Amino acid sequence: MKIVWRRESATVRDVYEELLERRKIAYTTVMTALKTLEHKGYLRATQQDRAYVYQPTKPRNQVIKGMVREFVDRVFNGSAEPLVVHLLEDKQLSEAELREISRMMGKKK
Repeated sequence: MKIVWRRESATVRDVYEELLERRKIAYTTVMTALKTLEHKGYLRATQQDRAYVYQPTKPRNQVIKGMVREFVDRVFNGSAEPLVVHLLEDKQLSEAELREISRMMGKKK
């Protein structure tokens, strides 16, 4: 999704070649991932010549929000609390990130 958002539109080949610069990946894996994102409504495909061109259907923040909600529903039975506890216990958050979270929590009250 990040590649398609950045480019605003991309073919499977575009995404595949960009990912290949970072790691080995199969073309069919990229094709399947884009088809899945299309099926979920995150991408729209239009055919140009012999290739499908994918474009995002929703803004980045809206898609991320939906994906996080889907993850929380699937992994934590709809409760975000265990996810937050896991993140805090994992100690991967910096002091600055913890301060920002605390500041955001203060705004919610």
